[in-house]
Amino acid sequence: MMSLEFLWYIPNTIEPGHRGDDTTTGWGSIEYSTELARTAEAHGWGGALLGTGWGRPDTFTVATALAARTSTFKPLIAIRPGYWQPAHFAAAAATLDQLSRGRVLVNIVSGLDNLAAYGDTRSDPAQRYARTQEFLHLVRRLWTEEDVTFDGEHFQVGGSTVAPRPYATDTRTHPTLYFGGASEAAERVSAAEADVQLFWGEPLDGLAERIGRLKELSERVGRRHKPLEFGLRITTLVRDTTEEAWRAAEEKVAKMAEDSGESTWTGNRRTAAGQQRLFDLAARGEVLDTCLYTTPGKVGGGGAATTWLVGSAADVATALDNYRALGITHFVLSDTPYKEETIRIGDHLLPRLR
Repeated sequence: MMSLEFLWYIPNTIEPGHRGDDTTTGWGSIEYSTELARTAEAHGWGGALLGTGWGRPDTFTVATALAARTSTFKPLIAIRPGYWQPAHFAAAAATLDQLSRGRVLVNIVSGLDNLAAYGDTRSDPAQRYARTQEFLHLVRRLWTEEDVTFDGEHFQVGGSTVAPRPYATDTRTHPTLYFGGASEAAERVSAAEADVQLFWGEPLDGLAERIGRLKELSERVGRRHKPLEFGLRITTLVRDTTEEAWRAAEEKVAKMAEDSGESTWTGNRRTAAGQQRLFDLAARGEVLDTCLYTTPGKVGGGGAATTWLVGSAADVATALDNYRALGITHFVLSDTPYKEETIRIGDHLLPRLR
């Protein structure tokens, strides 16, 4: 049996109001970020995904600060190959992994950001995914080998040895590498080099088909690592009763519709294959499977907020158990207000999942 990982989400932004969060002060401060991380730690979460994007606090720096101020909290650090050279990242992550005694998790992001702002010149999707595959391949080698020499299309190193090594245990040799993407090129990257393929909130039949395809693709590309694992990144709206949850969901959607001209989503929502798959779900119905709500995507929801699991703790636990039955073992959940829902979902939903 693979162990289960339950992570929360910290948006890591200096602007208040992220996805409707009503906290008006503290964003971007070490005090507030630490409060969110310690709240997650105290209410059953293994750690949290830290959002990334140009114009936000640097994700790796924030993760380092939070690791120093917590005991068990694992930061899932979202990073972009366009920001980092692989040897630089491998050394930084291995150092933080040693200092935190093995608490580093890494989420590799290939989607478009404000390329010109940080000097990235690769906007072509094929090039970006090829670069990401090289990045993952080289980082893994630098974490596990000495005197690494590599002459790729995008990256080169000669006689490179990372010191210190990542923190090794009986169950892991280096930080887990998460990666997401629904295009054919993205899936080839996952099948070859990722540890965890991270999905957004699609219906069960769609994810069952994708999991099957990724397993077959892993064989075709000659995967050299342990079998690919699977994760789900989704919004979970939980209340004491089913009726309360759906009332809250409808109220939130109505507010989103009012504010749709003020959306804070900055990703490539109209070009990313995975995002488009989520938008297309609304044509199949407002509620899919047992409680997958598709309407948020119509009124400004993006990314993990495009579809929601809505219901009582029992309803949402059943839905997540159905995903687990497909082979999904990593869960990155969230709802707003972030601190309040860290506590509510941690206390009421996580015990049912464990």
